[in-house]
Amino acid sequence: EATEVDIASKIAGRIDTILVKEGQFVREGEVLAKMDTRVLQEQRLEAIAQIKEAQSAVAAAQALLEQRQSETRAAQSLVNQRQAELDSVAKRHTRSRSLAQRGAISAQQLDDDRAAAESARAALESAKAQVSASKAAIEAARTNIIQAQTRVEAAQATERRIAADIDDSELKAPRDGRVQYRVAEPGEVLAAGGRVLNMVDLSDVYMTFFLPTEQAGTLKLGGEARLILDAAPDLRIPATISFVASVAQFTPKTVETSDERLKLMFRVKARIPPELLQQHLEYVKTGLPGVAWVRVNEELPWPDDLVVRLPQ
Repeated sequence: EATEVDIASKIAGRIDTILVKEGQFVREGEVLAKMDTRVLQEQRLEAIAQIKEAQSAVAAAQALLEQRQSETRAAQSLVNQRQAELDSVAKRHTRSRSLAQRGAISAQQLDDDRAAAESARAALESAKAQVSASKAAIEAARTNIIQAQTRVEAAQATERRIAADIDDSELKAPRDGRVQYRVAEPGEVLAAGGRVLNMVDLSDVYMTFFLPTEQAGTLKLGGEARLILDAAPDLRIPATISFVASVAQFTPKTVETSDERLKLMFRVKARIPPELLQQHLEYVKTGLPGVAWVRVNEELPWPDDLVVRLPQ
């Protein structure tokens, strides 16, 4: 047996092409199938256009901010001018009142100077109001920039998500292995998570067998085992004990131990070393029956007929 891996589509869509056949060996990262990405490509172009539009809005908002800042500076200059004018007419009005008390000027002149002072004061207040309005316009322009930048970031996030979906539309082998089944075919429409292929991980191959309580209790995890396959009776494949069940069970009827079938047995797994599998990947098959040999006394050597023999 080996660990099975489903190759599934992350997103819903139509299968465009499948590049592998059942039984074919594949390497990690190899493209196995492709989903139709035409809709995604159009969505990506739309997102790119939205990015450009939002970036233009940012530029326009920044230009408007600069304009509002220029207007504020002009308004502040006007305030300074109006303040100087007010100071001047206020001094003249003060002198006029002093002169009027001594009868040096007419009442009309005093009234004119008073009116000029009031007019200058009103002009100053108007200029100050214009500065306040310009500052408010600056804050509004800054808010517009932030909003436009937020739209840029949102559009960029959308484009990245679509690009990731396009990348995920290429279904790749997550590890070295062999394609076991083509679950779907080109042209079929799948929901998100729909299976396209099933493969077996040839870096994790093991044999499951069963032992009675007395023998299972002597095994140690990591202990040696020998596997003999019915399809290759001349080979002696080394393996290590990787699992011993903690609870006994009835032996499955598919296991050829007729005299022990009705007894409670412990399930055991013997795993073939990954480095050995890498050296002989072209020979690795799953689903093959065979016999597993273990030593209940590890101090005893393996007999000659169980000495390791591998393909040349």
